[in-house]
Amino acid sequence: MVFVIDAAGDPAISRLRLVGVQKEENRPMAKRDSSVKDLETRSGPGVDLPRSEAPSELLRELVAHLRQNRTQLREEWVVRITETRLLTAMTKEEIFAEATSVYDSYVEALETEAFEALQAYARNLSERIIPRGVETHEVVGIVLLLRDVLARSLFAKYLNDFKKLNRILDAYEPAANRIANTVAVGFVQERERVIRQQQEAIRELSTPVLQVRERLLILPIIGVIDPQRARQLTEQLLRGIRTNRAKVVVIDITGVAAMDVTVANLLVQTVEASRLLGATVIVTGLSPEIAQTLVTIGVDLGKMNTVGDLQGGIEQAERLLGYKVVTLAEPRQAS
Repeated sequence: MVFVIDAAGDPAISRLRLVGVQKEENRPMAKRDSSVKDLETRSGPGVDLPRSEAPSELLRELVAHLRQNRTQLREEWVVRITETRLLTAMTKEEIFAEATSVYDSYVEALETEAFEALQAYARNLSERIIPRGVETHEVVGIVLLLRDVLARSLFAKYLNDFKKLNRILDAYEPAANRIANTVAVGFVQERERVIRQQQEAIRELSTPVLQVRERLLILPIIGVIDPQRARQLTEQLLRGIRTNRAKVVVIDITGVAAMDVTVANLLVQTVEASRLLGATVIVTGLSPEIAQTLVTIGVDLGKMNTVGDLQGGIEQAERLLGYKVVTLAEPRQAS
């Protein structure tokens, strides 16, 4: 009998498949036929062949094995994680603690075939390790390493019972694949949530609404303005107008190199929305390209106050608020 290991794909996640191949080409045809007839006779009416265990029964046996060998398998898994240089942003003690929790959650998911608790743990794990700089491929890698360690232990346990090993693997593989997918999806979702939060924070920092004096706000804009940022800019400005009871707003776009038609229309809508709240908007720092875009889309420039630079815009805003702009004379130097 020849035993073949089917290890296609990544060795870390390859399936250990044993196939018994009996050489029959040297056996006489008569003997082969008599063997078949004999099997048919013994498996006829009234004679039942051995029935395979149900997947749930096999999983219970698998879970018992994993719990009985918990310490050894967990330590082997931690060694593999270290050797493959995964989770390098964490200390050995932290890796061991997380490996213990992941192992227990893994076995529990195999036992209960319920993945809600595993999903919750995956999100909780992601919240703790994402700020440490752990990447997605590292999390997926450690789960696949655990799958490999457990598969190797099954190979060693059922080395003398290949049929049982194949049935165990048939029950284990779908559950292991679903566990790996659950952990990976949970980590990716949490990572995307963190990225969205960071993007929102960056946008808020990049478009601050500043109160210069009572009833006067300044909104300096720097960088590229996309439709999403333009909408956020409008929301922040309108909230600022209402909160500070502003009467004049200076929007400085000196740091904006270009503006497409969509964003230009949003800028015009921002000016109109501010006017409805009782605030006059002065736009400063228009570049020739942006001015040309506004003209191209047919903006009614009579509804938009524009001034060449920020200083001029602030001076005009102060005049609108009733402040008198006084230019101080330079002090004379003593002769």
